[in-house]
Amino acid sequence: MKEYIEERAIMLANYIIENKATVRGAASRFGISKSTVHKDVTERLLGINKNLANKTREILDINKSERHIRGGMATREKYLKKG
Repeated sequence: MKEYIEERAIMLANYIIENKATVRGAASRFGISKSTVHKDVTERLLGINKNLANKTREILDINKSERHIRGGMATREKYLKKG
């Protein structure tokens, strides 16, 4: 694997852990696609640093379990602004 991809995967993982960021938030911050972020932190990172990959997976699992709540809040805000 190319060195810059490994470095990117580690930077993304650290960003997600430190900021409890979502895949979408990390993608926006680093200017890359959500698919790339997801592949870096779920697949590529396992071969680079398994411990870091596990910590990142914990954050992603928390985000996944809360996403329906965030979506509902965003919809609520949208209609409160309209009405």
